[in-house]
Amino acid sequence: MRNPTFLAAGAALLLSSLTGCGTTPPAPEQAAAAATARDAGDLRYSNKWRIEVSEGANSDGEFVFHVTPKGGQTQVVTVQVDDGESEDHVARTIKKAFEKQLDSKKYDIEIDDGEDVLVKKDFTEPRFALEVISSTVKSVRLRLQKE
Repeated sequence: MRNPTFLAAGAALLLSSLTGCGTTPPAPEQAAAAATARDAGDLRYSNKWRIEVSEGANSDGEFVFHVTPKGGQTQVVTVQVDDGESEDHVARTIKKAFEKQLDSKKYDIEIDDGEDVLVKKDFTEPRFALEVISSTVKSVRLRLQKE
């Protein structure tokens, strides 16, 4: 018989090792509930954000991001991902979606290290918040970092 304490400790160790690798965004239903509870004062703003992509896609699906300039209106950015895309390809897909859906005069989008996407504001634009609202893509983990 297995020791339940040993199994719990192993599970805790596994979870703690995965937290540094990014997170899986919530499902759309979970995100909708959390969005209604979130206050605009809770947003974190920056001049530049890094979206770190870990793992390839094991399903078709969609990421939903919110881009909110300080004092401005939130813009929703949706990214369609195909099953089998590698992490580098997922990053390129995110880059292309951001370029199509955000004003290129306000934001500069680029790839860094193959699997990271940088979203930078134009010099004259206000700082902005970037959030991953939901995901229906299996296996891909995203981590947002202020830069």
